[in-house]
Amino acid sequence: MISRRSFIYLASAALVPQATDQIIDIHQHTHYSGRGDEDLIAHQRGLGIAKTVLLPAGSKYGLEADCYGNDSVMAIARAYPKEFYFFANEVPDLPQAKQVLEKYLKAGAIGIGEQKFFVDCDSKEIVLMASIAREFDVPVLMHFQHEKYNTGFERFYKILEKFPRVNFIGHAQTFWGNIDRNLTQSDLYPKGKVTPGGLTDKWLSAYPNLYGDLSAQSGLNSLIRDEDNARDFLTRHQNKLLFGSDCSDVRGTGNCIGTNQLATLRRLITDQNILRKILNGNATRVLKIK
Repeated sequence: MISRRSFIYLASAALVPQATDQIIDIHQHTHYSGRGDEDLIAHQRGLGIAKTVLLPAGSKYGLEADCYGNDSVMAIARAYPKEFYFFANEVPDLPQAKQVLEKYLKAGAIGIGEQKFFVDCDSKEIVLMASIAREFDVPVLMHFQHEKYNTGFERFYKILEKFPRVNFIGHAQTFWGNIDRNLTQSDLYPKGKVTPGGLTDKWLSAYPNLYGDLSAQSGLNSLIRDEDNARDFLTRHQNKLLFGSDCSDVRGTGNCIGTNQLATLRRLITDQNILRKILNGNATRVLKIK
């Protein structure tokens, strides 16, 4: 027999992930749709996140969600160094892009992104981003959206081949839609059965430097639209996928994208070693998070 107090303690301790099982969220933003910093922190803690990567906007556009920039994410990471890390970002076709990125990478940024701007994915601007990433040995996180952001996805293999030592993390509608070989590129949230062998599916297998960020509705949709395919996909690419939330909720409970994504991954993945890779291990390795 154990006391009621001991029982409550042991039960609550069982819910706390061990160090090797802690969740790393690689995709969050400051001032996301106006959300304040205190609510961001509460959201991440409510979701059970141990470590969060904050992705700044560039000096223009706010990532189409009124997100704040480099100084904002760096300030939170410095205030909460055990919980938050940050990337550097800038609009890639601005004259000051290289200078800005170098400034924040030297200040401790662990990657570049979220690159979500009006350029082609194999343009000279993305070549510049990749060149800086290679110099600083950090990854680049890219938002692919048909005819809008990092366009020409079918040509992205050229960048992967040109920069084999740079890790690229793909994200968003066009990246996740292209798990399906039969995708209509203008369909940003496709439904129904997946025909394996789309560009994303093939490139994750073919290129050691390409990874997938499972965040946002686009990442969640890629799993729930065809759960049989998702189980195979998650197993096949278990070393290449990273958990992210990318949701603007005030609290990380209830019906938020991050909560739904975690529940979906836990339902689809029965092998706990694979689940640990996606929730923790791959991010630790690719982003060099300690």
